[in-house]
Formats: sequence, C-alpha cells, structure tokens
Amino acid sequence: MSMALGSDMYRQQILDHYKYPRNYGELKNPTFSHTGENTSCGDEYTIDVELDSEDKIIVAISFRGEGCAISKASASMLSEVVIGKTIEEVYGMGRDDIIELLGVEVTPMRIKCAVLAEKIIQEGLQLYENDKS
Repeated sequence: MSMALGSDMYRQQILDHYKYPRNYGELKNPTFSHTGENTSCGDEYTIDVELDSEDKIIVAISFRGEGCAISKASASMLSEVVIGKTIEEVYGMGRDDIIELLGVEVTPMRIKCAVLAEKIIQEGLQLYENDKS
C-alpha cells in the first residue's frame, strides 16, 4: 500500500500514539536514562532503558517529556518496536526506519521531531557502553 492510500489510517495511528502514548512514564530501575531535545521546536524527552543481564537486548523502555504529535507518536511507536532488539539492531536503525514506522511523508522541517527518540536511545546506549568500558 502506498503512503498516499493509507495516509488517513496512519494519521489516525499517529494521533492515537500522541493521545495515548505507549510505555509513557518512568522505569523503576533502568539500566540507563538519557535526555535529549529538539531545540528547533522545543521537544524534549527522557528515555529509560532496561537491558538484559548480558547487556545485549532491550527488555523494557519508557519515555517521558513533552513534544509535538510527530515526536511523541514516534517515541511511542519506537518504544514498542525496540523491545527485544539487540543493541546492534538499535544502532542500525535510521531515519528511513522511523518514517516507515510513522507511515506518512515527513517534511524536512519535521524530520528532527520524527527521529528524536531514536537519537536519544542511540546516544544513551553509546554513553552507557562508554561508561562500561
């Protein structure tokens, strides 16, 4: 299905994730937490991640903060997708994965909103790994 044909469905999905974000809140004992922001529009989130005992798979994630519909929906959708993924799989995710997840065309002005959560998770993982070594 092309994005144009399914765009109403995806817009509804974005609104649903914005109004009722999944995994919103705070983990009690995260392996690490990391905060990031999109200074161009004021979106800011803190993401908590719990890794398995061998530090290779995300077993739980939560996020909190405020942002536009695109950034909050993206954080919510991403939080569902990364559970069970390895650190390497998360590092391998990029802009195109997020746009595919959202299912709508994202204007150049909104790309930073769409990929904010992904960048926060990747930066947090990098800082965590650097601290471990």
